[in-house]
Parts: sequence; structure tokens; C-alpha cells
Amino acid sequence: MTDVGAFPWSQFLTNLWVTAVAVLVVMLAALAVAALRGGRHDGIDVVWGAGFAVVALVTLVMSAGDGETWRRWLTTALTVVWGLRLAWHIGRRNHGKPEDQRYVALMSRAPGNPYVYAFTRIYLTQGVVMWVVSLPVQLAQYGTGGGLLGTVTAVLGVLSWCVGFFFETVGDAQLARFTADPRNKGTVLDRGLWRYTRHPNYFGDAAVWWGLTLLGLHQLPGLVGLVSAAIMTFLLVRGTGAKLLESSIGERRPGYADYVRRTSGFIPRPPREPARS
Repeated sequence: MTDVGAFPWSQFLTNLWVTAVAVLVVMLAALAVAALRGGRHDGIDVVWGAGFAVVALVTLVMSAGDGETWRRWLTTALTVVWGLRLAWHIGRRNHGKPEDQRYVALMSRAPGNPYVYAFTRIYLTQGVVMWVVSLPVQLAQYGTGGGLLGTVTAVLGVLSWCVGFFFETVGDAQLARFTADPRNKGTVLDRGLWRYTRHPNYFGDAAVWWGLTLLGLHQLPGLVGLVSAAIMTFLLVRGTGAKLLESSIGERRPGYADYVRRTSGFIPRPPREPARS
């Protein structure tokens, strides 16, 4: 890694406030769309992936001349592909369905103006988390050098991204096919990638983000990105991801308890042997 003093701090700090403004604009636009949809707020889940793409593109423009061209474009491309794929998937999944009950329950408790409440509790909260989690994408596009270690971490980062994107994309596709078949109602998907982890999509999401973080380790400030990757992983495992999903799924699918016993909750591994009768 090059010396921390060589990092273009002034330009990077400017980038931080510009991307913060960009995220705020995205969230305000999402709230406006929700108002046009009659107060339906689960569209924020689509904005989640698209918002990261916006941050990456803004940083690409802002970092011109202050980072390595190949690393800037690579980081942006990987982030945009991941973000837009996720936004498209969630938008297609939610199309024609009732609003996500998480948002219905939250808005049912709204005191005063519901849009002010929605902005502070949904849009602003997710915007802040998005900005913090996006730090690896911003850090990776600033600074030059890194020598052999910088090259190695970039290669490992791309490999981690590829593994994660495979798990997330294939896992989502397998689940979509499974749920589309009415014969599978009330049963548990335990085939394909879902045989090795109960949440291949969440595992893939985490692997993608650790990959993007590795891309920023060509300079010492990139170590800050490790905190962002850890936050994303925590949210996927213990926050709004796997833990929240599993809190009620057992009630809808009787075989899920046995599936939990046999199958890893996050990191893929061969399933445990079924209990002998």
C-alpha cells in the first residue's frame, strides 16, 4: 500500500458530501413516487440497489484525475451491475402484489403527517445506511498505487464479487421458479443452492460487498471500508435480512424447522445428514 499521506483527502471529502446530497435527492424522489402511488412505500426496496449505482456513478465523475482509471471503472461497473440487477429483481418480484407488510405495519403507527414520518423512519434511515455502506465503493475510486498487494486485493475482490453475484442471481432465480409453481405451496425449497445455505441470495450479497471492499485496499484509508462491509453483513444476517425473514416463515411452511436443522444459515456447506428414524 502507498503511504496514507498520498491519499487525496480533500477531493475524497468533497466526494463524501456530494454523494450524501445525491443519496438525499434519490430518497426524496422515492418519497415523491410513493406519494403518487397512494402512499405505498415498499418501492424503497427497489431504490436500495439503484441508489448504490447512483453513488458509484457520481464518484466515478468526481474522482477523475484522483484515482486509477481501471480501478474506478471496474468498481463502478461491478456496483452498477449488482445494484441494477437487484433493483430489477425486486421490482419484478413485487409487481402486482400487495404492499410489503413491514411497511404497512410501520405506517399504521405514524403520528401526524404520514409522509414526514415515512421520510424520517424509512427513507432517511435507509439513505444514511446506504451512504455508510457505500464507503468502499467511494474509497476504491480514489488514490493510486498499492503495488503487488493492491493488485492481489483487486483480483481477490473481483473473485469474491463473482462468487457473490452467482449465488445471489442463481439463488433468486431458483426461488422465483419454486414460488411460481403452485404445487410448491407450503413446502420448502431445499434444492440447488438452497441445499447448501438457507439464504444463498443474502450470502451472495455479502460476498459482493466484501469484494468491493477488497478493491479499495490499495490505500490505507480503504481499511475504513471493512466497517461498511461488516455493517452490510450484519444487516443481512441479523438485521433486516435472514433473521427477520425466518421469524415467521416457519408458521407458513411446516417443514422449515427440519430444513433449518439440516442446512447452514448463511455460509454454504454440505447439509447435515437427516435424522435416523
